[in-house]
Amino acid sequence: MCRNIRQLHNFEPPATDSEVYAAALQYVRKVSGSTKPSQANQEAFDAAVREVADATQHLLDHLVTAAPPKDREVEAAKARARSAERYGRAG
Repeated sequence: MCRNIRQLHNFEPPATDSEVYAAALQYVRKVSGSTKPSQANQEAFDAAVREVADATQHLLDHLVTAAPPKDREVEAAKARARSAERYGRAG
């Protein structure tokens, strides 16, 4: 999976529309191999981002879990700690 796409399920507060859109944009960029499509492909690119965002939101709305919601700040701190360990520097 693309490193820029983050888990969006089971957070409190829930994922925002902008987070869902950002994940969809990253996915479409990865799949298309283009960060900025040509003018000829812009309409198809934008439509794909909207469709992936809609599908992502539908998925998030319908997933269920018994696990307690995660705290964004705690998860971000864990990610910084993993990064510091991986790259040998302080977070």
